[in-house]
Amino acid sequence: MRRRPVDFRRPVRRRLSNVVWWTLCGIVVLLFIVIFSKESQIESKHSISKQNSISQEKVIEGLNVTDEMLSPNSVTRQLSDQISLAKAFVVIAKESNNLQFAWELSAQIRNSQVLLSSAATRRVPLTTRESDTAIRDMALLLFQGQQLHYDSATMIMKLKAKIQALEEQMSSVTEKSSKYGQIAAEEVPKGLYCIGIRLTTEWFRNLSLQRKIKERMQMEAKLKDNSLNHFCVFSDNIVATSVVINSTSISSKNPDRVVFHIVTDEINYAAMTAWFGTNQFKGVTVEVQKFEDFKWLNASYVPVLKQLQDAETQSYYFSGHHDDEKTPIKFRNPKYLSMLNHLRFYIPEVFPALKKIVFLDDDVVVQKDLSALFSIDLNGNVNGAVETCMETFHRYHKYLNYSHPLIREHFDPDACGWAFGMNVFDLVEWRKRNVTSIYHYWQEKNVDRTLWKLGTLPPGLLTFYGLTEPLDPTWHVLGLGYTNVDPHLIEKGAVLHFNGNSKPWLKIGMEKYKPLWEKFVDYSHPLLQQCNFH
Repeated sequence: MRRRPVDFRRPVRRRLSNVVWWTLCGIVVLLFIVIFSKESQIESKHSISKQNSISQEKVIEGLNVTDEMLSPNSVTRQLSDQISLAKAFVVIAKESNNLQFAWELSAQIRNSQVLLSSAATRRVPLTTRESDTAIRDMALLLFQGQQLHYDSATMIMKLKAKIQALEEQMSSVTEKSSKYGQIAAEEVPKGLYCIGIRLTTEWFRNLSLQRKIKERMQMEAKLKDNSLNHFCVFSDNIVATSVVINSTSISSKNPDRVVFHIVTDEINYAAMTAWFGTNQFKGVTVEVQKFEDFKWLNASYVPVLKQLQDAETQSYYFSGHHDDEKTPIKFRNPKYLSMLNHLRFYIPEVFPALKKIVFLDDDVVVQKDLSALFSIDLNGNVNGAVETCMETFHRYHKYLNYSHPLIREHFDPDACGWAFGMNVFDLVEWRKRNVTSIYHYWQEKNVDRTLWKLGTLPPGLLTFYGLTEPLDPTWHVLGLGYTNVDPHLIEKGAVLHFNGNSKPWLKIGMEKYKPLWEKFVDYSHPLLQQCNFH
């Protein structure tokens, strides 16, 4: 076959390579355009953010309160200082009864505060021109205050004098409050007094009641049975004693095994006997005695009775004009010389046939069965008691005078104290160790009240030192008559003690704890209703 000349051949490959070349060029151009546009966007964004940051810095610079306040030429700082001083002058002016000046200062303070608020709102510092009037007016008022002796030195002297006057006033009010509180704590409510009078009248009028109760007491073999659970209460308060017995009987698993021995005075004996002779307590046996019948209880044997015959002691407790009235009234309460209060140190003599007994104060409530107390091993000790050296309660040095050599030589000041109110006494060990003679020794040493001042607990701490066995704290929960007590402790407590002035039968009793006591009072009893006891 004949080939065509070169001029007439088709240039296929050359055309293809040209197309590829132009295509590549177009792609490169497009890429360049895209990259350039992105770079311009980034630059514009960067410039915008830079401009924004610059503007923000300007705003922050305009609102920099710290720099503004630290500047010596700052009118904002000057206004703030004037306002602070003016507020102090307002208080002083009111104290001085210059109400007009106080009003003017208050008005000017509001004007200055409006200026500061306006500057903060528009974010521009105050200028001298716009604040000049406010600063000048405030300065005039402050100068006027200085002319009125409202300067710091004068006011310090005035405030010191005021503080001293207030302290003297507070001391006087505190002393009066203490006296009135003590008087309120010692008062006998009208209802309680009425109950005693009516019961005494009934006792002497009803001879058959007297004969019946006396015959029952003579035939009561339980009074000396050491296999039973014996409790003693020394009190002249009929209702309080009744609550102790009633709460014990209700809480007891075997109330017929419970024997209560009550010792009162001659004044309340008839009323006590009539009340407990005519009321039943779920089978609990109740014996009532009066301490005047104890032949061994005389001044030659009992130091407290001997002290009551001393003229100086009588003056201290009964005259109210001893020691220039420096001694607090609570230390001079005659009840601390009451035989009912000190009879706890003569329990073996009061109950010569008994071997073990639980002592209860008349301001307690029993809410658990107490029979387990009689099986507690006291490990040869005489007194089983709950220690009170935890939390807010005290050790020996809080009750005794450790500046006295007798106290300092014989007793550890950090020894743990304990409480009267619920105590287990081993009367066999008591007699064996002649504990009552220990009490006599310390009571006679304290005739001049230099070893201790208040109550029966300090001599108790001395008498039973080294002879006390600690009991589980849940047996005896204290403080319901003067402080707040943990509700969990109250719930777990076997005996709740209303120690303190705020007894639950008084108007000054702590309202939140009164229901714990009142639920054992039968307010539907005719006698309580007649005497309006509530």
